[in-house]
Amino acid sequence: MLKVRAIRSLIKQSTAASPGRLLTLLTALFVAAPLLAREAILEGDRAVPTEARNGMVVTSHYLATDEALKVLEQGGNAVDAAVTAAFALAVTQPRSGNIGGGGFMLISFEQRDEVVAIDYREKAPAAASRDMFLGTDGNVDEALSRYSRKSAGVPGTVAGLALALERYGTISLAKALEPAIRLAQEGFRVPPRFSDGIENAADRMRQHESSRKVFFKPDGSSYEPGDLFVQKDLAATLRRIAEQGSRGFYEGRTADLIVEEMQRGGGLITLEDLKSYRPVVRRPVHGSYRGYDIYSMSPPSSGGAHIVQILNILEGFPVASTGHNSAATIHLMAEAMKRAYADRSKYLGDSDFVQVPIKGLTSKAYAEKLRGSINQERASASATLLPDNPVPYESNETTHFSVMDRFGNAVSNTYTINFSYGSHILVDGAGFLLNNEMDDFSAKPGVANAYGLIGGDANSIEPNKRMLSSMSPTIVKRAGKNFLITGSPGGSRIITTTLQVLMNVIDHRLNIQAAVNAPRVHHQWLPDEIRIEEGISPDTVRLLEQMGHTVTRRPAMGASQSIMVDADGTLYGGADPRLSTSSARGF
Repeated sequence: MLKVRAIRSLIKQSTAASPGRLLTLLTALFVAAPLLAREAILEGDRAVPTEARNGMVVTSHYLATDEALKVLEQGGNAVDAAVTAAFALAVTQPRSGNIGGGGFMLISFEQRDEVVAIDYREKAPAAASRDMFLGTDGNVDEALSRYSRKSAGVPGTVAGLALALERYGTISLAKALEPAIRLAQEGFRVPPRFSDGIENAADRMRQHESSRKVFFKPDGSSYEPGDLFVQKDLAATLRRIAEQGSRGFYEGRTADLIVEEMQRGGGLITLEDLKSYRPVVRRPVHGSYRGYDIYSMSPPSSGGAHIVQILNILEGFPVASTGHNSAATIHLMAEAMKRAYADRSKYLGDSDFVQVPIKGLTSKAYAEKLRGSINQERASASATLLPDNPVPYESNETTHFSVMDRFGNAVSNTYTINFSYGSHILVDGAGFLLNNEMDDFSAKPGVANAYGLIGGDANSIEPNKRMLSSMSPTIVKRAGKNFLITGSPGGSRIITTTLQVLMNVIDHRLNIQAAVNAPRVHHQWLPDEIRIEEGISPDTVRLLEQMGHTVTRRPAMGASQSIMVDADGTLYGGADPRLSTSSARGF
């Protein structure tokens, strides 16, 4: 089949051809046209292809995509572009892009066949305690764990991005911060998604003077699409980081402002907590699926372990034959998801504090045992499923982006402040929002968090401990070459969203844009229901219900910003249309 590049080559040649040569080229184009149309019909539209071994950036905001792409065009590598994108998102997408939160970065160095994981997840302050969110009645005080200064963990984003750039980048931190500082100082035009988000969060945002004076106009009115949004305090904070490195955030003026904000309302973060924060380079979780190598995030993320676990279970079923989003396939996916999320409730936590059975959870033998408990015709009631024994031992508003450069380096990065706008409390004078990641701990083991996830003692609150996460930045390799860079926001649905993008490409042979666009399903053990997006057939729902499943139709899940690499090295970016500002660009 003719490739788009071959057609382009013919067109370029025709512009400078002699009359005789021109006739030959036009004849070739005439013959190629129907073949090209047939290829489009067979394969579908592939979003934003770029020539082999150039670069691609896919983020949730077009301004961040544009700035990161410039870095690649100027010779920077994928880490340079990723750090630039992350800081730009902290300015343009304050609901989830952040310097007040934390996350995880996966980096694949194709030339030396190495994948590393950077853990810059937030940590509990030293003064945190196991029962700090329990009221006098012994129950969890949700307002305290989600919307107070006490709900903030020690931020990790700045330290993590600085570490990534120092070890693996080629530009300075000051250079990576230039676009973010400019966007904060000079402002940017507000898109509808921005103004809608502020309006939805207005009630809580207006409760705090520091948030009111930044996210609303001086007269108290809301920003409308097209308005210029300027953040002078945030620009000053970013300049301190550019001038002093991560010390410009964890010490000095910015650190003082964070602690002052804590003192206004019972927060726990101290100057010592900030000064002592360190990101960690970890070994990613590694598994295999139908001949592909799967790399994803290790604890304190649960994402990598359970993506590999679910894929291992499903590898024994012919899901390609049962069909994409058929009742039979969704049934098998839901049964595998249930068993993984049941294990999550018991075993997952910060591996620096608890023993997490990663080797057992991701073993093919354990998957075979779990697979044997699945009835292919009937749903298992979640109440009958308990965490198994995987021996031997070893946000909803989050932001994901993917980057690949001309050198074969790939970055998959997911970071968050937890809820949309985190705690809704802005650090006065510093211009950024506090996270409320302390709610991701099991405030009371056995009681669900804001995402309905059950946690156990492994994820109980302890000083300096990292809270469990579902963030799942993932890189898939084929024969040692980067093949798929993906991940998603979405709280508890991050794992299953990322899983389905992988399956859509590997099992169902969808191109990357179709894989990202396809309707999604989710099961997390408890509550015992399959959550589905619009687009799943009513006939499919009926068949699932006949199998014994409870099916609920809910709003869109996740926002996967993904890159796929063809066998010839051509890059294809798939930006998730579930977010109106998503953008994929290559060169």
